[in-house]
Amino acid sequence: MEPIRVGFAFCGSFCTFRQAMTVLERVHARYGDVTPIVSETSAATDSRFGPAHEYMREMERICDKRVIDSIPKAEPIGPKHLLDVLVICPCTGNTLAKLANGITDTTVTMAAKAHLRNGGPVVLCLATNDGLAASAKNIGTLLDKKNVYFVPFGQDDPVEKPTSLVADFSRVNDAIDAALRGEQLQPLLLRGAL
Repeated sequence: MEPIRVGFAFCGSFCTFRQAMTVLERVHARYGDVTPIVSETSAATDSRFGPAHEYMREMERICDKRVIDSIPKAEPIGPKHLLDVLVICPCTGNTLAKLANGITDTTVTMAAKAHLRNGGPVVLCLATNDGLAASAKNIGTLLDKKNVYFVPFGQDDPVEKPTSLVADFSRVNDAIDAALRGEQLQPLLLRGAL
């Protein structure tokens, strides 16, 4: 099998970073050539879930590559055809809105724009508290966009957080495989709480 070059981008859903790091390890184990990418917020924000520099150091250890952490570093992804697939995990409501509306003002949105210009697949792994509220229209817009695919998702806590949506992080590799075939992994909507 021909090697697959994966970009793995982190956005600021800090409560899901541990899960995303586990996914990064699985993606690296399967595909081998993985480039870590982080939003400026992820690169600069220490949260109650851990210091930013420790996450970035761990990403670099797993991938054995430097983290792409700025728009100028992300821009060559398109012209140099550096990736076969880009995964945004976790993908926040903020990043969803920017992708849906063509806003390219972060490292992650630049990576997506640069990769999409080559017709490459982008896989979104949602983690947003307003998926069934303000972000719903952006999800709808992106579901209709060519070369954009979703990791199957559902409500993570329908009682306490009724508008929150989170992807099934265990299905990222399956979603990548489907996206590389030009298919949306089904079923898209998961039954019951995650």
